[in-house]
Amino acid sequence: MNPTRPDLTPALEAWARRVDGVLDRLLPAASDEPTALHAAMRYAVLGGGKRIRPLLAYAACTALGGAAEDADPAAAAVEIIHAYSLIHDDLPAMDDDDLRRGLPTCHIAHGEATAILAGDALQALAFEVLAQAPLAARDPARAVESIRCLASACGSQGMAGGQALDLAAVGRRLDAAQLEHMHVHKTGALIRASVRLGALAAGCTDRRALDALERFGHLAGLAFQIRDDILDVEGETAVIGKTRGADQARDKPTYPSILGLEPARALAAGLRAESLATLEGIVAVDSALADLGRYAVDRQS
Repeated sequence: MNPTRPDLTPALEAWARRVDGVLDRLLPAASDEPTALHAAMRYAVLGGGKRIRPLLAYAACTALGGAAEDADPAAAAVEIIHAYSLIHDDLPAMDDDDLRRGLPTCHIAHGEATAILAGDALQALAFEVLAQAPLAARDPARAVESIRCLASACGSQGMAGGQALDLAAVGRRLDAAQLEHMHVHKTGALIRASVRLGALAAGCTDRRALDALERFGHLAGLAFQIRDDILDVEGETAVIGKTRGADQARDKPTYPSILGLEPARALAAGLRAESLATLEGIVAVDSALADLGRYAVDRQS
């Protein structure tokens, strides 16, 4: 299980521990056949992480009057999808990383073929979790919308498309608008979906609220990515859990490389302020969701 995440407030840390338990129950046991595949799946999901996406689902759900248990399936599904994406992103044919969350990447620890299959199986599991959630029996239309939302975030107009843009950008000089377009898909799509899935779990049908929450997810997701880029420059490998300077070594376009370090900080701070402003009149300014908007820029790992 994950260690304590020191950057999180106690309430957020409690939700992070909660989703750890949900994930542990939902994942196949490592002793079940095929054991090598199941061990790799558990390694990728339970081996650490900030759990920012499930936290967004819990925070959006509870901010709109839902209970944490209502958001359990959505929180687990988005983290399972995130874990699958990291397995595939780390592969030699993609970013070729050997360190993730302070541990050897899945293909280093379990072999490339098993890692690919683990990613495939995790993607399928995420949709199975949503399809079998209590919401599916209680409100089928809302459940179908949840599945559609997650599928859209994963596809060619979401996370997979963003990764394709990222691979195509290596060694090229992008401008800030092109870089934002890439990250809106690669990172932002699943973050926006996490917020929307949490709102759907709470039973929200208010179009104004859903639009505002999606806008919050868009802005917070960009701020989160900029902070990631900054940490790649100035973070410590032991703290950030991946090799410092890896983006620069691969000649990948980042916000600090395009804008400069201080302008990138200023942009992240501006996005944080704008994201918090979108929540006014929708959820409380001292809500856990607002805390996550601040965390996106303030975190140290």
